[in-house]
Amino acid sequence: MSQRFPGRRLSIVRVAAVVCVAAIVVGGGVFGLNQIEDAKAASTGDSFFAGYVDVTAIPEFSFESATTDDGQSAMLSFIVADEQDTCSPSWGTFFAPGESGQGRDLDRRIARFAESGGEVAISFGGLLNDELATVCTSPSELEKAYAAVVTRYDVATIDLDIEGDNLRDSEAGARRATAIAAVQQARAAENAPLAVWLTLPVSPTGLTEAGTTAVRQMLAANVDLAGVNLMVMDYGSSRDASQTMYETAVAAAEATHSQIGDAYASAGQDLGTRAVWRKIGLTPMIGQNDEPGEVFGLRDATLLNAYAQDNGVGRMSAWSLNRDRTCGGNYPDLTRVSDSCSGVEQGDLRFGEVLSLGFSNRLAPVPSTPAPVPTLVADNPATSPYPIWAADNSYVANDRIVWHGHVYSAKWFTLGDQPDNPLVNAASAPWNLIGPVLPGDRPAVVLVVPPGTYDGWSSSVVYQQGERVLLGDRAFEAKWWTLGDSPQASLDGSDSSPWLLLSDADIQKILDAR
Repeated sequence: MSQRFPGRRLSIVRVAAVVCVAAIVVGGGVFGLNQIEDAKAASTGDSFFAGYVDVTAIPEFSFESATTDDGQSAMLSFIVADEQDTCSPSWGTFFAPGESGQGRDLDRRIARFAESGGEVAISFGGLLNDELATVCTSPSELEKAYAAVVTRYDVATIDLDIEGDNLRDSEAGARRATAIAAVQQARAAENAPLAVWLTLPVSPTGLTEAGTTAVRQMLAANVDLAGVNLMVMDYGSSRDASQTMYETAVAAAEATHSQIGDAYASAGQDLGTRAVWRKIGLTPMIGQNDEPGEVFGLRDATLLNAYAQDNGVGRMSAWSLNRDRTCGGNYPDLTRVSDSCSGVEQGDLRFGEVLSLGFSNRLAPVPSTPAPVPTLVADNPATSPYPIWAADNSYVANDRIVWHGHVYSAKWFTLGDQPDNPLVNAASAPWNLIGPVLPGDRPAVVLVVPPGTYDGWSSSVVYQQGERVLLGDRAFEAKWWTLGDSPQASLDGSDSSPWLLLSDADIQKILDAR
């Protein structure tokens, strides 16, 4: 006789409970996997600090001497369209890449920065001039212009600072995105990856419509964006006056975080919360901003750095390193923005030190195999850009010479002081190191006033202020009434000399007028 196995019947409630538990387990697993993927994406590469340096500002900022033990990064700005040739890049319309830049010797200074472990990135655009894509309408010429800058300076990171009319021009935005994508892909094919950052203005509610369009254009063109850098500054009427600059920056960052996530999702790239933060950079304008009443102080910097660290933002910058110091007493109106000081009392602190805390000084990971040290170019009068230093020659302020493969500039009158004397304190040394002699250097053209332009100096002639004379092949201008005072004293470094040596810029004006 057969016997049926006794069992219990499953109720509908029990079945529903089992299904619910299974869903929770599966859902929890998916959520956990997403968190893992988000963390993995966010951990790619180091977050870095790179302060902006305006290489066209006067007085000149010596970024090349600002390295630390583990190097430093500088965002050199701004490459824009040349005023005469709209598809040719220039530094702020003042000089072309490769030109000396009215004595700035930028290429040489970049080389010196690299010798000390520093690394530069190049920023295109800015507010005051035409970004290349705005006025260069030829796609092929535009691509060549971007590529020429990237190749000349051999940079691994570029920054596109798009604002004002440049940002509102959506046609230019499409051209820019297509050209940058092509340059980036060409570099990748050469095993020289190019990181591309898009720098945009923000308000407390995030990016403008033009800003979100710029991001979407880059993604649609298949640009692999390293991230979107937010200019947390100059809010104007959009800022709540009861909020601090730090609080306003946080509001702008969090609003933009959602916008960036949506832009990537629309492009078919779903990024987790932490991965989106890694795609964001923060750049305050240190000290007094362009907008009256907006002052980003050291406390704001401390809090913003902590916020950035907590959220894992990918980049921190500052506008600008030129301004990272207390204004001197001869600059009385601190509400007026200066190119060379912050407008706030900094004491011994620097905004760069506060904002960079916890960030890498490197734009890219340090390679496992160090780059070879470049071979110095031998001192050779036939190829050196300036005369070789000689112990029995006297030199005056701004005279340039070459010694042991490097270019130096005299700070003041000097005779017999070896430029690379290692025993002399840098502050008291009469020579300022500019950078190495570069392959391909040739002797610089020496500007001289043509004979007969002015009369030769005479000890028996009375000279009035503004009159000019020649002494040998050098031209001088009288600072005040003088009789019997030789211009030679000016060459010898006398501060009391009534004569002023004409600069190369002065001589060039004379030559242009002929």
